[in-house]
Amino acid sequence: MGAKYQIAAVHAAPIYMDKEATTEKIIYLIEKAAQDSIDFLAFSEAFLPGYPYFVHIFAPVQLFQAVAAYGNESVTADGPEINRIRTACENHQVAISLGFSERISGGTALFNSQIFIDSRGSVLGVHRKLQPTLGERIVWAQGGGKSLRAFSSSDGYVIGGLLCSENSMNGARQALLEDGEQIHVGAWPALSAIVAHAETVDLQTEALTKGHAVGGQVFTIAVSDFVDDRCLDWITENLGHSDQLIAGGGWSAIVHPNATYLAGPHTGPTETFVQCEIDLSHISICKVLTDAVGHYKRPEVLRISR
Repeated sequence: MGAKYQIAAVHAAPIYMDKEATTEKIIYLIEKAAQDSIDFLAFSEAFLPGYPYFVHIFAPVQLFQAVAAYGNESVTADGPEINRIRTACENHQVAISLGFSERISGGTALFNSQIFIDSRGSVLGVHRKLQPTLGERIVWAQGGGKSLRAFSSSDGYVIGGLLCSENSMNGARQALLEDGEQIHVGAWPALSAIVAHAETVDLQTEALTKGHAVGGQVFTIAVSDFVDDRCLDWITENLGHSDQLIAGGGWSAIVHPNATYLAGPHTGPTETFVQCEIDLSHISICKVLTDAVGHYKRPEVLRISR
């Protein structure tokens, strides 16, 4: 028998552009997860302090003040906000992955990051997005290969993750698999709330989620926030009205290594835990057919170097 865990994707909106209030909400959601007997909780891309949707709908020359404000609401990986979240994980015995806008200590450079914290409150590691996408490059720097890894958790599994379109980077996904990844967190913003992406992006997210689950023989979480009125109001007050971003959006689900849905998909502006039980013994069964890091690897032909 394999180890079994209750896992969940947090389909929710942050308290947009308010790091303190969003930290409080994260702690509340961790407490609620414990009440629901959830072992592992996944948050969306840049949940703290919220995803900078404005970079995709306004010209760069209009964004100086907004980007500066975003930097002020970003947090350091060892700062008080993350430390409070770590304490909540320890107190409630819930492990998490959290997308956050990381500001380097003593500086202003920002990274689009994903922190992994176990149920003891220990930081397993921080992944920095390798390649910010389109307008994100106005806000975030490129991450380095050192942070591209999966982490062995004291809770008994190997966890890894990628942010948004990183999930289309075949080399990055293979690198995590070669670290023994068993649970993968694909963290996303609510791209379907951006009018230009509305017709296709959820289909793309679904395809990438199922592709990694089947191709890597791993349980795969896709987790997104949604756009709420607070987010729209902040953008309107600071940059002006745009009809290119609407309320709602998002796509959250959990997929088995055989491509079936274990939970979700859930879309739209309703806050919920997309939750299920997983059994890690199913991974070895799926690897009988194809094993991305074993009998189906062909290392003499295809290699990853880091």
